[in-house]
Amino acid sequence: MPMQPDDIINDLLSRSVTRVIPRELAWAKLNSGKKLRIYFGIDPTGDKLHLGHAVPLRKLKKFQELGHEVILVIGSFTAMIGDPSGRENAREPLTELEVKKNFATYKKQAKLVLDLDKVKIRFNNEWLGRLKPKDIINLASSFSVQQLLERDMFQQRIKYQKPISVHELMYPLLVGYDSVVLDVDGEIGGNDQLFNMLCGRTLQQIYGKRDKFVLTTKLLEGTDGRKMSKTYNNTIYLTDPPNDMYGKIMSIKDELIVPYFELCTDWPIAEIKEVETDLNKGDNPRGYKAQLAFEIVKMYHGVKAAQAAEVEFNRVYKNKELPREIPQIKLSNNKKTMPLTELLVYVKLAQSKSEGQRLIKQKGVKINGEIIDDWKEEIQIKPGLLIQVGTRKFIKLV
Repeated sequence: MPMQPDDIINDLLSRSVTRVIPRELAWAKLNSGKKLRIYFGIDPTGDKLHLGHAVPLRKLKKFQELGHEVILVIGSFTAMIGDPSGRENAREPLTELEVKKNFATYKKQAKLVLDLDKVKIRFNNEWLGRLKPKDIINLASSFSVQQLLERDMFQQRIKYQKPISVHELMYPLLVGYDSVVLDVDGEIGGNDQLFNMLCGRTLQQIYGKRDKFVLTTKLLEGTDGRKMSKTYNNTIYLTDPPNDMYGKIMSIKDELIVPYFELCTDWPIAEIKEVETDLNKGDNPRGYKAQLAFEIVKMYHGVKAAQAAEVEFNRVYKNKELPREIPQIKLSNNKKTMPLTELLVYVKLAQSKSEGQRLIKQKGVKINGEIIDDWKEEIQIKPGLLIQVGTRKFIKLV
């Protein structure tokens, strides 16, 4: 492989990156002109990938584009244990069937970011499922309990007297063993995976493998500024329809515009800094947000879809017109009236009655264009009833 210019290496190790450990090792390996082996591991704990998941995948793609060997490790074994990273309580383990089902969708969605023809996909049950009790004891002897309990989430549980299961202590050892088997030069992961990745680095040294560096990517916040999570209903999925994706990006907090440009697009850093400067001077953020929304929708759905989403967004939000296409639902019960909170749950515009009540109190619910702020109100059920939640969600009864 030809040696890479310093600016390419610097961008690789800095853009969207929080830490590189040890940085001098990463620089030396990348500057050697040798083909490196880099991997990223992901547990298929859900059936959808969001823009936050795409950040480390996009970094893996950059190594791929430079000609390095890249490996995507599917945590087919470790997902059945549950990663304790960032968890105040133990994660619910998945069944083998759930893992297989989730992976089927992950692979399809990963194609939106990576050229899978040039990626090696491995499943860690291939080696972890074959470990014998003696192997696991040898693996466990590599760390002390005190070392494993240093993790911040374990310290929090100890503080609040919440249980820590033995299998959770084993999790970083098992994902670290992935590095041993693959014998990699580097590993990519989210910032919350640093402890697990460093365990892998230590294990590679213990098992006499090559020295690896770890690169952690920044965590992308959700539309409301909190951690991007299905729990908070603040996610932007890679498979969101263009109009939904565009609308969600337009709804992000203004302070997230610059981070989203850096983490989710290929815009040059110099141009992103200009956007940041203009915003700090008081420029209207809406125009930059529209550019951001267009760019991201274009990446995952193409130029025509991005153009159509932009036109539709302006119709609804600028011109206050109804969307051209409104989802329709036919009620299967024979009720003539229904409490508004129950109706919102029934048509899936709220996950629970309590959430529906909160939306109503916040004046975020309209029936036939009229704001309803009484959560106890009974709604007459009839064809043509238009239900709106917030600025993006519409349902029509038929």
